[in-house]
Amino acid sequence: MNQAKNEAKTTKAASEVKTYDPKAISAHKQAGDSKEQQGRSSHWQVRSEEQNYAFLPDQEIAKENRYGQLIDLVDLTDEPAQRSMFINENPEVGSNPNRNKQHGFFFTADNCIGCHACESACSEKNDNPSHLAFRSVGYVEGGSYPDYKRMNISMACNHCDDPVCLKGCPTRAYTKHAEYGAVLQDPETCFGCGYCTWVCPYNAPQLDPVKGQVSKCNMCVDRLEVGLKPACVSACIGNALDFGVIENTPENREQCKTSIPGFPDPEITHPNIRFQQVKDLPDEMTRTDAIPVKYHKDKQGNYKPVIDQKAGKARHWNFARLNSRENPLVLFTLFAQAAFGVFLIPFLGAMLGVKSLVSFVNSDMFLPLTLIALLMTTFALLMSVSHLGKPMRFYRGFNNLRYSPMAREGLGLAMFSAGCGLTALFALPNNAWLVDFAQQALGMNLATLTEDLPLASLVNATGTFALVSGAAGLFYMNKCYQIKARPFWNHLQTATAFVGNSLSLGALVSGVVVLGTLLAMDIAIKEATLIFASVFTLGIVIEALGLINHNSDLNRSDNEGGAAHYVQCTTFGKTYLLRNWLLGLNIATSFALLAMQLSGFTDSVLLLPWLVLALVNCFTSLIGRALFYILVIPTTMPGAFFWKNKSFEEHARDTGLADNPATGVAPLAH
Repeated sequence: MNQAKNEAKTTKAASEVKTYDPKAISAHKQAGDSKEQQGRSSHWQVRSEEQNYAFLPDQEIAKENRYGQLIDLVDLTDEPAQRSMFINENPEVGSNPNRNKQHGFFFTADNCIGCHACESACSEKNDNPSHLAFRSVGYVEGGSYPDYKRMNISMACNHCDDPVCLKGCPTRAYTKHAEYGAVLQDPETCFGCGYCTWVCPYNAPQLDPVKGQVSKCNMCVDRLEVGLKPACVSACIGNALDFGVIENTPENREQCKTSIPGFPDPEITHPNIRFQQVKDLPDEMTRTDAIPVKYHKDKQGNYKPVIDQKAGKARHWNFARLNSRENPLVLFTLFAQAAFGVFLIPFLGAMLGVKSLVSFVNSDMFLPLTLIALLMTTFALLMSVSHLGKPMRFYRGFNNLRYSPMAREGLGLAMFSAGCGLTALFALPNNAWLVDFAQQALGMNLATLTEDLPLASLVNATGTFALVSGAAGLFYMNKCYQIKARPFWNHLQTATAFVGNSLSLGALVSGVVVLGTLLAMDIAIKEATLIFASVFTLGIVIEALGLINHNSDLNRSDNEGGAAHYVQCTTFGKTYLLRNWLLGLNIATSFALLAMQLSGFTDSVLLLPWLVLALVNCFTSLIGRALFYILVIPTTMPGAFFWKNKSFEEHARDTGLADNPATGVAPLAH
């Protein structure tokens, strides 16, 4: 009986569900039908009655936006009128007449009261946890009492003309759709590397450390299909958010700007958002989050970022804070760069005819050295995989070789590993130890099995392939960090650090193996010692020159790169000086040892000082790489005192406040 009643209630509720189709609604309105009749159609179900302001207007459309991009995206697909977006696996095609036009948000900063209704509506619709928000409200403020002003900023994904997230993502989880110009992301394709969160200037992609994947604003395309504005726009009670075809200024608006105080340079991605901000603001606006950046009005009335020395000028150590979730990437980059140097120096030296290195490559120890380079690269790649939110999906990292430097970096290092493996394989039959072992233990005569193979030529070919692949991998490793949204990295110093570490760390490992082998073979080591000492010195000099140039440029910079350098010189000031002094000491000692070597000192006497110096350089490189990841400040949107504030997140974790999910601070699960 109760089951029959429940079924009857369900049937009745289903029959009362209202659906929306803008064409049907328009026809009903023109016919003068009742609101109930106006709401009936045969399209997607909408949970509740929508107000008139929630519907998209049908306006005259411009041909191009201000960046020269066509607003009509019909050329991006063969059958735009018929193609389904399969929203929630629904094959129906929406009836929106502007379906293939680029849409975007319009934000009137003067109207935003900071109620967070847009944020709540977005999170409720997308079922986001408390620590995640596709749309967030931050603010900047300035002035002095009694004329103190705050400007709130509501920001989500801007569905850019040039979406750097799409080009950066190695898994091809992003798609720029001809329908509405929406940049959509598939969390199930994502493996949680977080690279899109690095390259986006607006903090739009959100990495969930619990699920280990990224998700973001989807422009509420399901609502657009039925002529409704996104949930955040419909929920805005201050009439601050609006939405429509890009470049269409809403009614009662007099501006259509591309930037407001706190908004990153729109030239990075050509975002599809427009602003109005008419009310007078102070000449200087500050952020309430921990980022040491404020915004100063220039002569043209535009607000530009400048450094905000919030933490004073006192220097600190903060060694404990060098430990971060980027630790796997610290090890990944250092080991990958060192592995390339390990193989590069002896193999290239032998190819160039250096007698002592030719003797080494022809010896039994060339095989172990090649395997060391292979194992170091394998460990580096393992560290890279362990950094992923979903490590078992690592194979998806090669999906976007067309655009993603991260995908190309991974392929280059994988091919370097393959080249080292093949080189070791073809060097194996020339290894007397293994030949004797195979003969005595397995009864195999490797010399007979491989006598028809040109082993020397194969070793040279596969070794050259390894060098070319490793160089390509390191080139794209550098490209991964040349990011406009992260000025601290977007500098020549990143390349000099990577090349310098490859040479100095590679010289240490390969030098120990090569020189030890030559001594055991009773071969003079003077030539080889001078080569390894010179390469080591060259590596640390290259790194130092890059740091000097970096320091000089950022000292004159007022953007987020300069702010990161300010943090480097204050919050980590003593650690930064320690690294610099150690690097300078290493260089001075290297030149002194080289001078002693050239003046006739016995090479074996100088080996121990060189070894100590190289080990000190390992410590120096580790500090430098940890600072590299800790210090970077992106050109992101301002947060609030609590929400989207890194200092508050650290405080919440230190005090246990983060254990309360309502705090909105994600656990460090990733």
